[in-house]
Amino acid sequence: MADIAEPFLKNWVPSRLIVFDQDEDAWDNRIEDSRVTFVRHNFRYLYQFAKYLDATPLDGILADLGVSSHHFDSPDRGFSFRFEGDLDMRMNRQTGITAAEVLNSYSEEDLIRIFKLYGEISSARRLVNEIAGFRGAKPFETTSELKDLAAKLAPRKDAARFMGQVFQALRIEVNGEMEVLREMLRHTVEVLKPGGRLVIMSYHSLEDRLVKNFFRTGDMDQSEVERDIYGHASVPFELITRKVIVPSEEEIEKNPRARSAKLRIAQKTE
Repeated sequence: MADIAEPFLKNWVPSRLIVFDQDEDAWDNRIEDSRVTFVRHNFRYLYQFAKYLDATPLDGILADLGVSSHHFDSPDRGFSFRFEGDLDMRMNRQTGITAAEVLNSYSEEDLIRIFKLYGEISSARRLVNEIAGFRGAKPFETTSELKDLAAKLAPRKDAARFMGQVFQALRIEVNGEMEVLREMLRHTVEVLKPGGRLVIMSYHSLEDRLVKNFFRTGDMDQSEVERDIYGHASVPFELITRKVIVPSEEEIEKNPRARSAKLRIAQKTE
C-alpha cells in the first residue's frame, strides 16, 4: 500500500516520530535514531503518551492495524495454522490470556459469539460443539489441534479461508483488537492538530467498518451523519479519500498478503 499512500504523505517529513509497538520482537529491532521515540505499549495509550512526551498536537497519525509477517511466520507465536506451535496469539507475551486459554475456559456461548462476530463464521455453533468435545477430553495446547478440529467443518474448496477466519477470530479476542481500535480512534480527535491527517490501513471488514463510520460521522457505530435542526453537521474529520484505496494487482502479485488491505485517509477539521 506504500506506493498508493505516497502522494498523500510525500511532503510530510516529520522532525519527530513516535512509534507504538507492544511486541518484544519489534523492540529488539527498533530504529536507533534521535528523531524516533519507541513506545513499547499498545497504541490504545496514544493520548497518554502523546501528552507525556509533550508531542501534542500531532501533525499526523499513521496506523497499520495488521499483524506483521514476522508474527505469521514465527511458529512459536501461534498466529498461523501453517505451522505447529503453541496456541498463543498474544501480541504482548508478557500479559493477557492465550488463545489456548480462551478455548479451554470460555463458555460455549461466548465462543459462539467470538467466532460469529470476529470470524464471521456461519457454522460457529457446530465449530464450538467440536471444541467442547475436544476440551472435554484434554485441553487445547497447539495450533495443529485447532487446525485438525476446524478442518472437519472447512468447505472443501475454501478450506484455507475458513481456517484463517477461525484463527482471526481467536486472535482478535486474545488481543482485544476491536476495543483497542475504538480507544485509539477516540484519542485521535484529542491529539491531532486542526488540519492534521489520519491514515489507517485495515485488513478485515470489522476494522474497516469502524474506521469508515468514524471518518464519515465521528461515531464508530453510526454510518449516517447527525444534523441539527438547521441541517448543519458537525464532524471531526473531512475525507481526503472518498473511496477506500485497495492494492493494485501489481502490488498483490509482489506481496500477496496485501490483498485484504484497505487504506482510508481523513483530515481533522479546522
